[in-house]
Amino acid sequence: MSERAVGSVLEHAHEHRSRWQAIVSAAPKIGCSAHSPNEWVKRAEVDAGKRAGVSTDMAAKLKALERENRE
Repeated sequence: MSERAVGSVLEHAHEHRSRWQAIVSAAPKIGCSAHSPNEWVKRAEVDAGKRAGVSTDMAAKLKALERENRE
């Protein structure tokens, strides 16, 4: 569902004054509050290298290494 929501927000962002308005518009259509799609869009931007942060893949690798170190 998050991929569909991110796609919808990014696809229709040009129809709104801001990305937040696009998120608020899309949220009821997918049955959630605006907070969730906002987080999903930010995560997608990090994963695409458009925003600073730790990507989903890198976070998973770090978590696996931490688990391995504990063992």
